[in-house]
Amino acid sequence: MSKKRKEAGPMPAASAGLLRFFEEETEGIKIRPELLVALSITLIVVSVLAKIFFPV
Repeated sequence: MSKKRKEAGPMPAASAGLLRFFEEETEGIKIRPELLVALSITLIVVSVLAKIFFPV
């Protein structure tokens, strides 16, 4: 075996399938992950403030 072949091993077969999966476009709402995290944090803060200011 040559030195080059020993250093560069074969790529895993699963990685090619994952790349193809993520390249496919799907229908539905497109939302940035940053916006989703910000909305989640906002909802948590509003819920905590409502619990503090309007106790049941």
